[in-house]
Amino acid sequence: MFSILKPKTSVVKIPNEKIKETYNRFRIMALSSVFIGYLSYYLVRNNFTLSTPYLQHELQLTNTQIGFLSSCMLISYGISKGVMSSLADKANPKMYMALGLILCSIVNIGLGFSSLFWVFVGFVILNGIFQGMGVAPSFITIANWFPSSERGRVGSIWNISHNIGGGVVSPIIGGSLAVLGQDKWQISSFIIPAGISIGIAFLVIYLGKGSPSQEGLPELKDIIPEKMTANQKNEEHPPENMSAYQIFIKYVLKNKNAWYVAFVDVFVYMVRFGMLSWLPIYLLKEKDFTKNEMSIAFLFFEWAAIPSTLLAGYISDKLFKGRPMPLAIICMSLIFVCIIGYWQSESVHTVTIFASIVGCLIYVPQFLASVQTMEVVPKFAVGSAVGLRGFMSYILGATLGTSLFGFLVDKYGWHAGFYALMLGSILCIVFCILSHINLNTNEIYKKN
Repeated sequence: MFSILKPKTSVVKIPNEKIKETYNRFRIMALSSVFIGYLSYYLVRNNFTLSTPYLQHELQLTNTQIGFLSSCMLISYGISKGVMSSLADKANPKMYMALGLILCSIVNIGLGFSSLFWVFVGFVILNGIFQGMGVAPSFITIANWFPSSERGRVGSIWNISHNIGGGVVSPIIGGSLAVLGQDKWQISSFIIPAGISIGIAFLVIYLGKGSPSQEGLPELKDIIPEKMTANQKNEEHPPENMSAYQIFIKYVLKNKNAWYVAFVDVFVYMVRFGMLSWLPIYLLKEKDFTKNEMSIAFLFFEWAAIPSTLLAGYISDKLFKGRPMPLAIICMSLIFVCIIGYWQSESVHTVTIFASIVGCLIYVPQFLASVQTMEVVPKFAVGSAVGLRGFMSYILGATLGTSLFGFLVDKYGWHAGFYALMLGSILCIVFCILSHINLNTNEIYKKN
């Protein structure tokens, strides 16, 4: 690993009388860095989805080809997420996140000057690879700076970063198109979001923090004594001679709890991308929305999740006592009903409302699976566990929601695509139930 990415320990120790004050300030800075950093990753990811109507028109692409392009990025992202997240366990989180963001931005600048289908394929694959450097530093930072009793609420705050980032892409691109004109759609869609993201990458470096001990503070458990799960208690520190690969094998690959959570995410992502990736084309072609109406629906899909995710963090911590799966089951059941409403409704307002409700709810089980991941493995294996979940959710889940959905639409019509999303909702509920039962049977949630 490059030296600039390696974690560094401060030689200056914080005096005892300033530990609490410094800890509170540093953890706010740490959370802020991963919040704005991950937000910016979505500026240079969701911009591709908004560009698909232009791509389809300019390059004369079929739905299957659009689905193929989306899947190329998602598959490369899934593979990268598995590899890059494991490497993040050994890296300085702020430098790792910032580097990935800068590389994604450079790729987007390349997309802004491209006009050939296979060139787009190459660039979206590269974008997917570098996108894999964003999520693990976020979870590692939260696990380093916040005790288990706060992770539901803190995780919900972090989780809305991608809703804000994904939602704000639309007005950024729309405003740019209004100024530059429709013929400059590549500059508006790719280059302007890339420029913004490069600026944010340097802010991540300025605000970001390593672990408390690397910043001259005591370890988190000494600052805030916390009750730990059985897994966390048994393995507080990794054996010094274990590589990232060995940590992954022992604490993640052989951990069935991590697999259950991964499959919850697989079907959440199937539904999420089946809705999100096809929303622009579906609303413009099948529901006869104008581009402005489509942009509003897209924005509502992303931003409707913000209040629900924040509320979900509180409910998970307080009402369900840190057990995330019951709330995830409730949300997926409601999503099943709303998919039918989105699909069958004809009114612009009704379709937008159902899309907003799905957007409001779909990120809740995704967020709850993230919280669950931090509880079923030791802190030093969080990146590896995130890698497994990310690999499965993108390689399998997102591909089902993009390539399979596009194939079904081309072959059998839109009805077949929505039947697939309804089946994905049911399977997600099944794995939520399995995860909940297995975790409680193995007393993961029993405190000391």
